Amino acid sequence: MSQPCNFRLKYLLLPAFVALTLMTAVALAQVPPTIAIDPALLAKATAGDAAAQVQVADAYAAGTGAKPDYKQAAAWYRKAADQGKAAAQIHLADLYRDGRGVARDMAQASDWYRKAAELGDAGAQGTLGLLYSVGMGVARDDVEAYYWLSLAAAVKGPNQARYITNRQSVGEHITTEQQAAVEERVSAWKTAHPRADQ
Repeated sequence: MSQPCNFRLKYLLLPAFVALTLMTAVALAQVPPTIAIDPALLAKATAGDAAAQVQVADAYAAGTGAKPDYKQAAAWYRKAADQGKAAAQIHLADLYRDGRGVARDMAQASDWYRKAAELGDAGAQGTLGLLYSVGMGVARDDVEAYYWLSLAAAVKGPNQARYITNRQSVGEHITTEQQAAVEERVSAWKTAHPRADQ
């Protein structure tokens, strides 16, 4: 008589065990993996180290070990960008351009590209020149486009030929006097901001 009771008890407990196992699996699946950030790096970033802040932001943007968290990335990029870190300014501009972690805002994007461009980043200068050439986030202005593209075109690198081509295209829409005035501005900028790669 005890055997049928054990047999019946096993079959009564089996559905409960299966249900408990499924509920545990579902609960574990709903907990997203967290992004792994070195505690020492996070401590440096929290203390205000701009380079560490960029690295923390990069980890959030890449989603190292988890889904990217662009909102956290934007917050950390902003901290470094506010300290004048050009790489952070560019990444923050990209997030505004794409609407990742922040509301899409081309005016904000162009402002951050401008800050990096003024620090001498050729990529930001080229991007800002293109934004001026089409009037995205800034008022369309071929003279400003020509200026920023001229600065970007002066830097040797993988995008130099593209910047030269874009500058020539924009140059067709401005007068020779405007081009000469831009060349003076470019020369003055280069004197004030010497680059090793010019």
